[in-house]
Amino acid sequence: MVNKYTVFFILWSFSFAFAQETVFTGTVIESKTQNPLENVVVNIQNSSHTELTSNKGKFELHSAIDGEQLLLIRSQGYKDLLLKVHSNFGQQVNLGVLQLENTFSDEVPAALITLLDSDLSDDNSSSEMTSGLLQSSKDAFMQASAFNWGQARFRIRGLDSENGTMMLNGMSMNKIYDGRPQWSNWGGLNNVLRNQDFSVGTAASNYTFGGILGTQQIFTRASLYRKGGSLTFSGSNTTYTWRTIGTYASGMNADGWAYVVSAGKRWADEGYFEGTNFNADSFFLSVEKKLNSRHSLNFTGFYTPNSRGKNSPNTNEVTDLMDEKYNSYCGFQNGQKRNARVKTVEEPLFMLNHYFKIDEKTNLNSSVMYQFGKVGNSSIDYQNADSPDPVYYKKMPSYFSSLYEKDQGEFSGEFTPDYENAQKSRVAFLANSQLDWDAMYLANQKPGQNGYEPAQSHYVLYEDRTDDKTFAVNSNLNTQITPNISFDGGITYRNLKSHNFQYLLDLLGGKYFEDIDPFYKGDLSQSDLQNPDRLVVKGDIYGYNYNFLASTIDAFTQFKFSYNKTEFYLAQSYSISNYQREGLYQNGIYPTTSLGKSEKVNFENFGFKGGFTYKISGKQWLFFNGAHLTRAPSLRNTFSNSRLNNNIVNGIENENSSSAEANYAYRSPKIKLRLTAYYALIKNTSKTSFFYAEGIFDKTGGYSATNAFVSQTLTKLDKKNTGAELSFEYQISSTLKTTLSAAYGNHIYSSNPNVSITNDANAAKDDAHTTFDFGKAYLKNYKQPGTPQNAFSFGLEYRDPKYLWLGANINYLTDNYIDVSPISRTSQFYINPVNGFPYPEADAGKGIELLKQEKFDPVTLLNINGGKSWRIYKKYVGLFASVNNVLGLVYKTGGFEQARNANFRALNQDVSSGTPSFGPKYYYGYGRTYFLNLTIGL
Repeated sequence: MVNKYTVFFILWSFSFAFAQETVFTGTVIESKTQNPLENVVVNIQNSSHTELTSNKGKFELHSAIDGEQLLLIRSQGYKDLLLKVHSNFGQQVNLGVLQLENTFSDEVPAALITLLDSDLSDDNSSSEMTSGLLQSSKDAFMQASAFNWGQARFRIRGLDSENGTMMLNGMSMNKIYDGRPQWSNWGGLNNVLRNQDFSVGTAASNYTFGGILGTQQIFTRASLYRKGGSLTFSGSNTTYTWRTIGTYASGMNADGWAYVVSAGKRWADEGYFEGTNFNADSFFLSVEKKLNSRHSLNFTGFYTPNSRGKNSPNTNEVTDLMDEKYNSYCGFQNGQKRNARVKTVEEPLFMLNHYFKIDEKTNLNSSVMYQFGKVGNSSIDYQNADSPDPVYYKKMPSYFSSLYEKDQGEFSGEFTPDYENAQKSRVAFLANSQLDWDAMYLANQKPGQNGYEPAQSHYVLYEDRTDDKTFAVNSNLNTQITPNISFDGGITYRNLKSHNFQYLLDLLGGKYFEDIDPFYKGDLSQSDLQNPDRLVVKGDIYGYNYNFLASTIDAFTQFKFSYNKTEFYLAQSYSISNYQREGLYQNGIYPTTSLGKSEKVNFENFGFKGGFTYKISGKQWLFFNGAHLTRAPSLRNTFSNSRLNNNIVNGIENENSSSAEANYAYRSPKIKLRLTAYYALIKNTSKTSFFYAEGIFDKTGGYSATNAFVSQTLTKLDKKNTGAELSFEYQISSTLKTTLSAAYGNHIYSSNPNVSITNDANAAKDDAHTTFDFGKAYLKNYKQPGTPQNAFSFGLEYRDPKYLWLGANINYLTDNYIDVSPISRTSQFYINPVNGFPYPEADAGKGIELLKQEKFDPVTLLNINGGKSWRIYKKYVGLFASVNNVLGLVYKTGGFEQARNANFRALNQDVSSGTPSFGPKYYYGYGRTYFLNLTIGL
């Protein structure tokens, strides 16, 4: 009797459970060949309900969610298919045969985004250009942002990438050092990184709380890749000249094994700009073992070593003498161009993921990651010698056409142009406009005191190195609590040891180099008092040497509620960050605060966000998202001068971010529309920069010199970003589609930040302090730099049934502003450094004229692209080609004011000359460029 009741209870429970689910079935095939597609991902959006198709293309997906849902069918190399389905608990819904169409848009190079990756930390600027968040969405606005506006450095909503979250299999890839992803880590892996999930703004994500810009999740689980291989060959005239990639995915075999391998190479002797050599390899491996129906392990490893020659920002004077492609960082050596400033990235990554399907409603995914390697930025160091920079201000015509008179550091305001020498300087520069490697070698090979052996090197090539070791573990839980309620939660721990040092690459023909600072004497000149007067050679560490030690814990929870007409979610986050500096050298300037470990800096942060969706009808939605969160400052901005000492930025605080957005969406077979209004406020940010300034200090305060190399720290800097986005697609006919995208933004500084100036030279005076409070920089209502704030795109796309595709876009971008110098916006700017009184000629009108923020000219870009595919001997062959900036427009993408003229009279003097020696420096966009891509399916 007991057995009968037991059997009855089990059967009743099973039937009840089935009655609370809807089973969706169907078959997925390729539209062109009509062949079934294996391992296609079938997923109910915003849920953990996911299945893969069998080798016959069939799937069976169980859903415990009530009401109307969106079913996403996705496979690498095919256009996503999004279906609206309705749950009928206890029933089986057969969706029939579903066809996926091969897409040409996947051949568009994602490198259009990563090309914007720049490292300007060694420039005399507080500007930092950042790459936009990688986009995989098919939304017209996102496509325009990535592939049309990205070449002009457009940033979505004007936000840096540190405000978004980049994830790999549930693990955050944002660096603790600066909060941004290292885009070069993914270079050349285009073919294996197409499985992505993307959320915009503060929309809900199943994997993390995220930032206010959005979340991008990349999946490298081997079973998600469609079985087969491909060879890709590309040609371009942007960053690289040639590219080749080979990829193969095995699919899941009968023994539960699946693997994916990919290898590629990109190279260029010279990219679009002079001397920008490029060399990169990429290796990728993903292996999955399905242990049983509930457990699976996946290993992912990749290694993408790459090096890229940088291009210099230039003043208008330099560009007028040369052209926008000119690069002062390079010169000829033995008939070959050699770039002195090369960025090298070698950071292999290994990750192990455990996928645990607890039951039909609950998944627990956990991972462990280890990444190590190096990032290096090379440059020239010199001692007791003239600057090798070909555009050093004393070598330029402007130095003679704007000569000023100085009396003990005071700028008199008078100048006498020397046109004769200015012309001679012009001729000399045009004849020797590149870095002179031969001259540096000759200087280093002059005989020593004994007349035989080479003397010490006056010029060397060194590298600012960062060798990171990052260990991280995380776990993410997704469960369907009831048919209407789901839960997402996760926790991540990361630990970083970052070794930062100066590394000698090349003595340039000399015998040794002195490890001293030639601007100081005695002990003050020593990099390490424990090893004074060192003579260093190739492969030695010198100059500075320290570790950053950091650990973070991030946790989040999220509840999502789904009903017939409404959906809403609530999410919370909590994080702890601990930072510490460990000095490995005892610096002569800071003997008591440079060696050993600093105090630990601890930050505790919270975040809250929520969203609401109202379904007006089957075609229309309204959805709203809002968030308020605090965030620890980046490790980079926590220490005021980490190369020399353990000092922590005075007044450093958590950053505060608030964001809200309202969206209207309409989707029909012919029209896709999204209209968004957004607001973002980021408070208490900080920023540190370094530069040489003339006339910055007041001699009346007992300081012996008015000029100095200083570090500048901004605190309590607030940013406000408001605007609107439009994404519109209209299917005119079965073959012709038009798109319209628009971004309107007003991105400003909304506070007057505090400015602190640190002068290391003042440490030599026993009774002097090194940090000076310059008060507020009046930056409020200045525009945030580095991105067009308004952008518009209109496109036409033709898709022939015979797999021919042609498209064209016209883009208009405007309201891009220069990065201003904060020191010039302080009250100190108007004070004469000699007598401590305001300059008599410094009236308000002239000050407004001098400090007006430069606005760059609008940019119009015409882009054309197209493709064709064939089926040859049962193999897929696809050809894609594009030409960007067809009109060949020369335009500025960004720039920064030089901070050298640190007082009113010096700046006025320089500007009034007509050819300022320290005018703003600018970056330029690519002219007419092409990209050609051939893919062969194996």
